[in-house]
Amino acid sequence: MTSDKKTLFQKIWDAHVVTSIEEGPDVLYIDKHLIHEVTSPQAFAGLEKRGIGVFRPQNVLATADHNVPTKDQHLPIAEPLSRFQVDKLTENCKKFGIELYGLGHPFQGIVHVIGPELGVTLPGMTIVCGDSHTSTHGAFGTIAFGIGTSEVEQVMATQCLMQSKPKTMRINIEGELANGVLSKDIILYIISKISMGGATGYFVEYAGSAIRSLSMEARMTICNMSIEMGARGGLIAPDDITFDYIKGREFAPKGEKFEEAVAYWRTLFTDEGATFDVEYTYDAADITPMITYGTNPGMGIKITEHIPTVADLKEESGKASFEKSLAYMGFNAGDTLIDKPVNYVFIGSCTNSRIEDLRLVADFVKGKHKAPNVNAMIVPGSKQVENQAKAEGLDVILKEAGFELREPGCSACLGMNEDKVPKGEYCVSTSNRNFEGRQGPGARTMLVSPLTAAATAITGKITDVRELLNA
Repeated sequence: MTSDKKTLFQKIWDAHVVTSIEEGPDVLYIDKHLIHEVTSPQAFAGLEKRGIGVFRPQNVLATADHNVPTKDQHLPIAEPLSRFQVDKLTENCKKFGIELYGLGHPFQGIVHVIGPELGVTLPGMTIVCGDSHTSTHGAFGTIAFGIGTSEVEQVMATQCLMQSKPKTMRINIEGELANGVLSKDIILYIISKISMGGATGYFVEYAGSAIRSLSMEARMTICNMSIEMGARGGLIAPDDITFDYIKGREFAPKGEKFEEAVAYWRTLFTDEGATFDVEYTYDAADITPMITYGTNPGMGIKITEHIPTVADLKEESGKASFEKSLAYMGFNAGDTLIDKPVNYVFIGSCTNSRIEDLRLVADFVKGKHKAPNVNAMIVPGSKQVENQAKAEGLDVILKEAGFELREPGCSACLGMNEDKVPKGEYCVSTSNRNFEGRQGPGARTMLVSPLTAAATAITGKITDVRELLNA
């Protein structure tokens, strides 16, 4: 690659390299470090053991999200381990001088929801968190990725991280999306094409006319699930949609500083003639509502398709895990999922818990009512989303349709809190992972878009939302 033609990823990475180790990794400066209650305690304990503090506490932001209950948040947390982890975060943040948005704070919420909505996430930054879905922030044109516990301690101590530079991949989605197809369907479609490990070792830039037409919240959904195909992270070049979203937010630059920032942000794009290690292009017209049938996000199909058979698999090595997944899910090769009864619907997580998601669902279910067999739970991604939903009357619409609007948190995305799906039950979920036991021991998860989840809740069975939209 010629030195004067750079990808968006290269521009941001190169601007943050403090030094390069010969035949080794780069020392990368980290602009913002986000933490929560799950991966931070060991890092804080490591600092104490070494007798050092947090190097730049003003660059660290904490919230409680994974372990928090989504009902009665004003009461003490009932589950002992969850209560211990949340209390420990509060103690550590006070001790080390870190800003914390804990339970009861108006800015509390899922870490990857509050960063963007507060204007903390800005184009051109490097952002890390001890959470794999940190890639969400890449929607703003940032290099954002998850890190391990030892790396959390490293960033706390130095505000830097030793990282080997990933390879680059660009995925272009060209054309217009059909009615009923959302960004969640785009990313599930991409993962089904590339596979769960198809982007391992790469940082992915999403481009093309279909990507440029998306709202910021839709872009966040796509970047959020980059990790589910093995990517180190995903990003999208910032544009006027990005700048309009950021303007006026709590911690975003104001006045002249905002205009100066925008002038820089406009330089954050891939130069014409820059090359990627790998590039794919897909037609938006080929994307339909998607659903997963197995136990990883790569096991996805168009909702009207049948589950593949062993003969359809490209790799012999995948046959054993394929059959194991179907056994866990209680499905048979060649089955259709349409009309499959479902008792649990979860709308939430750092993938689909933003105000735009809640608006879409409320608009769709208005005047309808969920099926009597369905437990339909909607969990906003933050207190701000919850309050905005109430201010717009979405809570009333959802309640009248039989949906339960809860308080913010990671909730039933993962089995680390009280919101678990019972063993053997099927859950149509807008979250990002369908691993065995992810939503509770023995729970069976199918990943979908918020519209498909809402349609399933209304009918009580897996439904092609386009049928209801056309009706």
